[in-house]
Amino acid sequence: MTKISANLEAVRARIAEALRRADRAPEAVSLLAVSKTWAADALREAAASGQQDFGENYVQEALAKQEALSDLDLVWHFIGPLQSNKCRPIAQHFLWVHGIDRQKIAERLSVARGEMGAGVPPLQVCLQVNVSGEESKSGVAPEAVFDLARAVARLPHLRLRGLMAIPEPTPNTDLLRSRFALVRRLREQLNAEGYSLDTLSMGMSADLEVAIQEGATLVRVGSAIFGNRVRSAA
Repeated sequence: MTKISANLEAVRARIAEALRRADRAPEAVSLLAVSKTWAADALREAAASGQQDFGENYVQEALAKQEALSDLDLVWHFIGPLQSNKCRPIAQHFLWVHGIDRQKIAERLSVARGEMGAGVPPLQVCLQVNVSGEESKSGVAPEAVFDLARAVARLPHLRLRGLMAIPEPTPNTDLLRSRFALVRRLREQLNAEGYSLDTLSMGMSADLEVAIQEGATLVRVGSAIFGNRVRSAA
């Protein structure tokens, strides 16, 4: 067993135990392997252990990996900050986008996805909520998520799936739990307004158990699978 496959097994065991403790179904949470800055060979190793979904932050790096791994049936998620000039390659080379926080970006993604023609599935998207109010962090304010959801839901080539959040790092479990609970309540309120949101993208290597207890359906795990990053990408 390779190190990455052993790490994946350990992460899956953590997820299963967290689901058991939360009295949730074993299949209630998906694992997204955050593979930014890691070479294609590391992703191939993870794929050999059954991992299919990978999250990338940097467009050019991700496109190179997609080409190198084109023989594999992988699902690509863009999880980094969204810039207007990157919308076209993101919309046309990923199936999921996790960080929409502006209507303008959503509109650009929809147009670019539509350029791919008939038969292409809509881009699966989550709205990023800034639950901790950090000025340095992307995300829409919690009270503004409803207007943004209405705007995004109207776009023809996007499918609004849910909400994403990255709370501030903290050793205070109660505070962390309250951040995740806020995202869950926002989704509940949106669904009460008629949406059909099925995704809560929240929880990472250090806090996935708390996120699962508060309703996460997708956890984004990088270092617990691949190890600490050894370089930074441009």
